[in-house]
Amino acid sequence: MPAAQPAEPPAEDLPEDLTRLAALHGVATSYRPSPDRTVPATATAVTLALAALGVDASSPGAVRAALTARETELRGRLLPPTVVRWDGGGTPAALAALPAGTRLRVDTEQGERLDGVGRLPHGVHRLTATAPDGRTAEAHLIVAPARLPAPAVRSYGLLVQLYSLLSRRSWGMGDLGDLGELAAWAGRSLGAGFVQVNPLHAAVPGAPADPSPYRPSSRRFPDPVHLRIEDVPEFAYVTDHERARSLRERAGRLREGVLEKGALIDRDAVWELKREALELLHEVPLGPGRRAAYCDYLAEQGTALEDHATWCALAEVHGSDWHRWPEGLRDPRSAGTDRARRELMDRVDLHSRLTWLTDTQLTAAQRTAREAGMPVGIVHDLAVGVHPRGADSWAQQEYFAAGMSVGAPPDAFNSRGQDWGLPPWRPDRLAASGYAPFRGLLRGLFRYAGALRVDHVMGLFRLWWVPEGRPPTEGTYVHYDAEAMLAVLVLEAARAGAVVIGEDLGTVEPGVREALRERGVLGTSVLWFERDWTGDGRPLPPERWRADCLATATTHDLPSTAARLTGEHVELRDRLGLLARPLEEERAEAAADTAEWLDVLSRLGLLHGTGGDTGTPAEEAEIQAVHRFLLRTPARLVGLWLPDAVGDRRPQNLPGTWDQYPNWRLPVADAGGRPVTLEELAASPRLHALIDVVRDAARAAVRERGGVRDG
Repeated sequence: MPAAQPAEPPAEDLPEDLTRLAALHGVATSYRPSPDRTVPATATAVTLALAALGVDASSPGAVRAALTARETELRGRLLPPTVVRWDGGGTPAALAALPAGTRLRVDTEQGERLDGVGRLPHGVHRLTATAPDGRTAEAHLIVAPARLPAPAVRSYGLLVQLYSLLSRRSWGMGDLGDLGELAAWAGRSLGAGFVQVNPLHAAVPGAPADPSPYRPSSRRFPDPVHLRIEDVPEFAYVTDHERARSLRERAGRLREGVLEKGALIDRDAVWELKREALELLHEVPLGPGRRAAYCDYLAEQGTALEDHATWCALAEVHGSDWHRWPEGLRDPRSAGTDRARRELMDRVDLHSRLTWLTDTQLTAAQRTAREAGMPVGIVHDLAVGVHPRGADSWAQQEYFAAGMSVGAPPDAFNSRGQDWGLPPWRPDRLAASGYAPFRGLLRGLFRYAGALRVDHVMGLFRLWWVPEGRPPTEGTYVHYDAEAMLAVLVLEAARAGAVVIGEDLGTVEPGVREALRERGVLGTSVLWFERDWTGDGRPLPPERWRADCLATATTHDLPSTAARLTGEHVELRDRLGLLARPLEEERAEAAADTAEWLDVLSRLGLLHGTGGDTGTPAEEAEIQAVHRFLLRTPARLVGLWLPDAVGDRRPQNLPGTWDQYPNWRLPVADAGGRPVTLEELAASPRLHALIDVVRDAARAAVRERGGVRDG
């Protein structure tokens, strides 16, 4: 069944025709920040959202004309642009509504032509309907498994921002070599079932680059800044030995600056060094086998990779904001762009090869994780959108809503709303293409992902569109075909044999979590937020947690567990001027929240080993108790924030800050703020003590559940 959309109450201040027109195009005319409150959208927000969808609603006459045109189109339409059929789900409503005697033909993506829609393979096929009166229509038919299977075994794993995990071999920030080492060690020595990392999408070039991994240039291709240079086979054949030695020495100084001298991670400096090294590598001819593999990759990725590499080459010449390029280059299909691509062919090849090299190291990391016994492996993160000046917004601009940005409406935590500066996809263009951009994006990520975390998974259902130049308070929700988006996600994940985790934290509209669970998409549950919100508001006991989730104590956007237990997160926000209430009120509320959870842990017998009996410091014992609790829940996956294992106090990102806090630039550190290398992590008594607790708790959970196998 399609995911139910909540009924939007009519907005009293909008004309009736505009309200009807908006509904027919999926534009909301109000939103509910809480179950008991409805806020109408402004006429300006609705009109601008419609304009971004190609609908003129600038005057009453234009609204009437657009409404008549839309209603006429829908009355005469045999089929919507995309139809979904789930295994075992019966006849899709769009097909059941066809006139009796309508003939159906399916051209499958596997190249077969079939009469009717009986037994069809999974895939996105072309459906043709011919009605008895001679009318015909074509649509994309998505045939998908009914749901993704649950993870084969229950497992625990590590969560880390890759750039923050430096080894004694990395060049100033964590890299894919470090990821492979972490996965091999965690799988073989710790019994971990997965490692989850931040988005590794390609960033917008330029200094200073935006350090956030959630505002990438492209989600379709990875960033070569993550390459382990020494692991590229051609590095052994670089002929300029002096220059290679100099680069490694400079990389060593960058690394030591972060690890020994308190320097922040400097992505720009790391990329400058790696770019020089990769230029050297590009001069080394590929061997026959490597050349064949590279050519296969080029052929497989096709136009998408050519566009990405062309954008990278053009950005070197004209800057990273394609809106300011010469007019003829702003269109990826123009004659001017084609001419520039030929003139810059060597640079286009360089960026294509860097993408391939990164893809091969990502694939190797996942292979290493599985060989180490991990049932899932590497969990990659899909950002909610892309940078408005980046490669994807240039190459796929017809799919993005011009003049709009994704954000969030005002709520109890942010009265001004949020504008994330990411252009949204147009739902109409996605549907007309059979969701080709989404399919291609997912297929690329599943090449090397054992699981995919979908950031702000609610975006499959609706997104808050903010008109350019307007505050977030003047935005409105625009709905997507959630059934089609979910079908594509399930289809591509099933083909890859991968798990999908939806980040469904915060305000979630009714029906979303249920729809995700029905299709086997796991949710995300963070301990401090799991309370009985429909009852007494107290901490939710472990047996009442949902099973279909990744359960964690914290995330990259939240305080570390140590900081929350000690209240240091309140002090940090106070120093940065982020508190909305007096410090004492914030302190008291945070202390009460923590005390309530500690009381739960104590009553469950999970809080032990606090100094008097084993010598374990109280804070460390409390962190261990938190993870005992997580293993008491039925959650299929339990994540351990790696900095928690060594007592790190600092969040990796502090929402609401920019220059005031070093977001996305901190290495993993111990309780005293001293950076901890991967090698030191592997030898950390505190980390191993926590892992022992996790393993014991996992075994206890197995016994309580009658032998259900854990990873």
